[in-house]
Amino acid sequence: MTYHRNETLQNPMLPADIVLSPAWWYHHEGITFDEDFFFHPARRVEVERRMEQVLFDRWGRFGLGADRNRDLPLIGPVHLAAGYLTSAMLGCRVDYSEDAPPQVIPANIDSLEISRDAPFTSPAYKRYEQLLDALKGKHGYLVGDIGWGGVLNTALDLRGQTFLMDLFDKPDEAVRFTTEIAAVVERFSRQMAQATGSTSISVNRNVRHITGPVHLHSECSNVMISTDIYERFLLGFDVAWSKRYRPYGIHHCGVDPHRFAESYAKVPHLDFLDVGWPGDVAKLRRHLPNTFLNVRLSPVEIVRQTTDQIRQTVRRLVHDSANPWLTGVCCINMDQQVSDQQITAIFEEVELLREEYAASTTT
Repeated sequence: MTYHRNETLQNPMLPADIVLSPAWWYHHEGITFDEDFFFHPARRVEVERRMEQVLFDRWGRFGLGADRNRDLPLIGPVHLAAGYLTSAMLGCRVDYSEDAPPQVIPANIDSLEISRDAPFTSPAYKRYEQLLDALKGKHGYLVGDIGWGGVLNTALDLRGQTFLMDLFDKPDEAVRFTTEIAAVVERFSRQMAQATGSTSISVNRNVRHITGPVHLHSECSNVMISTDIYERFLLGFDVAWSKRYRPYGIHHCGVDPHRFAESYAKVPHLDFLDVGWPGDVAKLRRHLPNTFLNVRLSPVEIVRQTTDQIRQTVRRLVHDSANPWLTGVCCINMDQQVSDQQITAIFEEVELLREEYAASTTT
């Protein structure tokens, strides 16, 4: 059988990856996630290399841990799912802890006005610049990225739940507010791409298997809004960015990506969609025949499943996606309760599926 590909992506068949939560790293390896983990240049390099070694020791046969012998000047936590810096640049407090990702505390600002330029002179940004300068000064180059905040995510960080009311009570001001936020995050992500050649591994690690940096817009908060609100206030950013940044993707980690299937189909170049559990993959494929669907397993469900159940789930989701060249598999933020065997089952089933598709596929 012949399956078509998205030539913008140049990805291998059925890429798969995992992200372990800070709780997993803390309880199993004693790694802590205080501010130094994110901003101390020597520790950035040392701990990321240690994490690569751990992944190699447990799942190296599946390709994990390939950089265990390299001191890479990684600017951000590419082994975590963590977005915090752009919100901090805009004035939010960020709390760090030993066994959890950075927690952004909503600023609950009084107005729908921000400066496009002030974030780039903020203490948070200056600290980021110092990190980059130190890493580049020692290593001569930079790699990796830091999850950049999506437009709605950031608006909620700044205004709190009040912003959901703003969309109805002050629509014109809300449009200006989101436009200013979009300008900030676009400038930040563009600068990061120029510095490292990457923007979104910290959003979903599976994008590292795709040639060229996927510009992956975090839309975690879409689960809180209607499709009408999305199309009125936010779709325009995805449309414009999909024309400027290829490959372009949307990260929808919520439970209902299929609810937005028709809306996302209006994005002219949606190369990649992160499909939150338990999204209807088959429905998304019907509306998005040319989009790479990155199907996500549930980090909560997986700890309660047998390895056979995990394998069955992987197989079902891949078959629902209906194209091995436009499908990836991941599980993000698994905590200390998950076993090595449960994670191994993901990779083993994906390998088996690759073999089956390769035997029956012509390109």
